[in-house]
Amino acid sequence: MAIEVGNKAPEFELRNQHGETVRLADFKGEKNVVLLFYPFAFTGVCTGELCALRDELPRFVNDDVQLLAVSCDSPFTLRVFAEQEGLDYPLLSDFWPHGDTAREYGVFDEEKGCAVRGTFIIDKEGVVRWTVVNALPDARDLNEYAKALESL
Repeated sequence: MAIEVGNKAPEFELRNQHGETVRLADFKGEKNVVLLFYPFAFTGVCTGELCALRDELPRFVNDDVQLLAVSCDSPFTLRVFAEQEGLDYPLLSDFWPHGDTAREYGVFDEEKGCAVRGTFIIDKEGVVRWTVVNALPDARDLNEYAKALESL
């Protein structure tokens, strides 16, 4: 079951596509975080979602908001994916221990071995303020979480 609105967001420490460590705590008191879990790089729906975010990036990466996208792909895969698609925001690897962060947020599909499409908006104090979880084949509507950000 996914983390619910009003709960403290679980801390994590993951490597991005450049091998740099990114922690949720890095943004505490500074920025709201849009934490987006997706199944796999290079798949149709995931590529579409992440490119839509790229095309609207100022709404999701600015002085008040940081977008963090997480999959169970390796950092090496994420680097090639980011370069190929022109993704200039952090793609975080939940590769090893496999899916631990997705499990903490309640969005890991044990049968498929990947995260489902979970999105969490976390405020500057580390509290989940909005969430939506979609099944693997169902793309999210980024306008929904843009509206949720505006309400913070």
